[in-house]
Amino acid sequence: MVEGRRGLGRGLSALLGEADAENAPAPAGESTGAREIPIELIHRNPDQPRRRFAEAQIAELADSIREKGVLQPVLVRPAPGMPGEYQLVAGERRWRASQQAGLRAMPALVRDLDDRQVLEIAIVENVQRSDLGVIEESLSYKALMDRFGRTQEEVSKVVGKSRPHVANALRLLTLPDEIQGFLAEGRMTAGHARALVGHPNAVALAREVIERDLNVRETEALAKEGPSAKPAKPSTPKPGKDTDTAALEDDLAEVLGLPVEIRDKGGVGQLTIKYKTLEQLDDLCRRLTRGG
Repeated sequence: MVEGRRGLGRGLSALLGEADAENAPAPAGESTGAREIPIELIHRNPDQPRRRFAEAQIAELADSIREKGVLQPVLVRPAPGMPGEYQLVAGERRWRASQQAGLRAMPALVRDLDDRQVLEIAIVENVQRSDLGVIEESLSYKALMDRFGRTQEEVSKVVGKSRPHVANALRLLTLPDEIQGFLAEGRMTAGHARALVGHPNAVALAREVIERDLNVRETEALAKEGPSAKPAKPSTPKPGKDTDTAALEDDLAEVLGLPVEIRDKGGVGQLTIKYKTLEQLDDLCRRLTRGG
């Protein structure tokens, strides 16, 4: 696998020793190429960062596997304490979909990897292919630091995120469990939650944010004013701007969590997004490149 744009981290090949997965060291006596392994001998990784899988996507992949087979092998290692069996390192979607498709065996690359490598590869795979939930991501970074002594700077290099991004993700874990639950369920964004970090009434504020469907700027204002603050006044078009343009500015600002200004003249114009800190810029880059 070749490393791509900024944000993909060191890549799976780099984590396997600057070599493609196919050329990474195999256990003694094992072939370096992919081979068919009975599915019942492959077990999920208990440290897999992703806890939620979209069943509709798994079903679609299962349909594809029934028609074309498994086109890319999963990556496994010998299962600790289970001779002759294997633990998934990367490819849990394919493994789940293969079971759903009724396969008895699937192609796999067997590699001898330690616990730290397994966790790093699992994190990078998820970040590369589909964004982790913000709490899943934060817990993954914390595991690398707590279990393997990684610093924030080292974690940022592994996953291809800035150090402020990693620091902000870890700050979310200081929030009450109820708010972390809201994040995991997608009821509020990381931008909303960061505005509540350290607030003595964070849970009450979070409930009010959800109930009133506040954007990030309104949440920041609410955190300063306290619960039951008056709703923000509806924005009014600025001089020279029609209602549609002003509404579009508000919609974009809510999605991006930053002030947005649109200057349009006969269908040609300029879109300006303003940020005050590098953390805000990093979060903006992440939102704009998500899924790219």
